[in-house]
Amino acid sequence: MASRNVGRRRADRRPNRRRAVEIPRGHGHGHGHAHGHGHGDHVVDTSVVNSDAIVARRVRIVVAAVLVPLIVAAVVSLIVLWPGGDVKVASYQTSSARGQITALKPCADARDKCNLATVKLSNGADKGKAVPVQVPKAGGAPIPVKVGQEVMLAVQKDAPPDQKYQYVDHDRIKPLLILAVIFAVAVVALSRWRGFAALIALAVTAVMLTQFILPAILRGSNPLLVAVVGGAVIMTIAVFLTHGINAESSIALAGTIAALGLTVLLGWFFTGFSQLSGLAAEGASTAQQFSPHLDLAGLLVAGMVIGALGVLDDVTVTQAAAVWELSAANPAASRRELMSAGLRIGRTHVASVVNTLVLAYAGAAMPVLLVFAIQDLPVVTVISTEAVAMEVVRGLVGSLGIIAAVPLTTALAAMAVADRSRDLVGTPEPVA
Repeated sequence: MASRNVGRRRADRRPNRRRAVEIPRGHGHGHGHAHGHGHGDHVVDTSVVNSDAIVARRVRIVVAAVLVPLIVAAVVSLIVLWPGGDVKVASYQTSSARGQITALKPCADARDKCNLATVKLSNGADKGKAVPVQVPKAGGAPIPVKVGQEVMLAVQKDAPPDQKYQYVDHDRIKPLLILAVIFAVAVVALSRWRGFAALIALAVTAVMLTQFILPAILRGSNPLLVAVVGGAVIMTIAVFLTHGINAESSIALAGTIAALGLTVLLGWFFTGFSQLSGLAAEGASTAQQFSPHLDLAGLLVAGMVIGALGVLDDVTVTQAAAVWELSAANPAASRRELMSAGLRIGRTHVASVVNTLVLAYAGAAMPVLLVFAIQDLPVVTVISTEAVAMEVVRGLVGSLGIIAAVPLTTALAAMAVADRSRDLVGTPEPVA
């Protein structure tokens, strides 16, 4: 009893730096009977799990044996694969400009084919000038442009003055910036400094995608290798930056990388087994036209990996946090007890996340599915076409990676915190 109270007082004196879980104390246990009166529920600080000497020793083994070699390999590969030089294709480059429509009328010589807009330029060499721009009509209906709207233009420098500027699309930068600001404010308002760290991690992800992954693939590097290296670096920065460098986040990262590796293997195998060429992917043929050496099948698998990264991060961090909560509630819980309870939590999470991922891929293929619905083709025929089969493989491979992430991360976390303080607590309480 004395050693049990000493352990309890040690936990109580630690500041509540992180989250806490309330453990009801009933009268069925000696400790609950002795301390339950007058105190109500007892608050357990989960930060004591990270600072536990036993946990620290076990996690150091995982970090030294698994994480450090993988992170070092990813960083070295990142340096080796980093694209040097310019990857742009000169024949595909065009100048651009933006402006606001100040007047709009039908074209004089082709009233049914286009509208003639007067656009006041807001940037470029002719900034401030009003220039004529033809806005084509599609399928007999005019593209919905109105006076006062912002538009994007392509600039043909050697064309006649009345054809120098060509309509490209609406300029949507303002509404997108407003939406991004609302998103950032909402994240910071809810999660405070952790939300701010998550936004920085999001910026790092954007930089990795635009400055490493895409250019490296265009330079001829293996898309699958680039995706794995880039994904590992992104996840390392995102997890440690958002959740801190501690035992819990290290275990979550180890589970993420393990599940990522399995996703890569499954994606590579089933892409070949299903005979997917990658040509059905949107923009694939255009990309190969300007980069003939591009491996479209590898690019398809790389897309599966990148698409599953965010969900894997969510699952592994949640599972590690759940096991940490359980260990904080009962320091003497065995590995089997923690695994059992952690998997019960994970089952509910996976059920909802898998459905979300599959629906996301189905939504991306919605235009193709509508075409098949119009043609009234048999379901077997529809599924076997590459455009649909590609999305099926994407969704199922990503889902398998998520499913694997739960037991992998739960097992690593349980191994790290199981039986961590049996000598202090004495008789263990059952894990709910």
